[in-house]
Amino acid sequence: MGVVRFTKQRQAILDVVQGTDVHPDASWVYAQVKQLMPNISLGTVYRSLEALADDGYLLKIHSAGDVTRYDARKEDHHHAVCKCCGKILDVFSPHVRELKKALAALPSGFELQEVRLEFHGICPECATRRSTH
Repeated sequence: MGVVRFTKQRQAILDVVQGTDVHPDASWVYAQVKQLMPNISLGTVYRSLEALADDGYLLKIHSAGDVTRYDARKEDHHHAVCKCCGKILDVFSPHVRELKKALAALPSGFELQEVRLEFHGICPECATRRSTH
């Protein structure tokens, strides 16, 4: 893990991600930061997001078939992904934490470093829209 140099651009990018709960992708972050720093490039945003994630300031969320999203909440949690709109919601559950303890049955010598559990379904807003149509 390297050490991120906190330029004004990187700090602005981190501030934008920390200031939202939408689990943004790089394009969304770029649009927000560009309002503050009109000369910033999309490439700078991509590189900065990667560096911030590599150094543990952000979590990267990879969903199959979707763009990489970023999350500033680093405490132990998982995600629920809406199959209709793509929204990602945070899931905090003591039951999920217990699952990690159950994984102690992994093969001897296996060093568990991370567990990612992702739930897929329909968010409340999309479910409401579906039931009214």
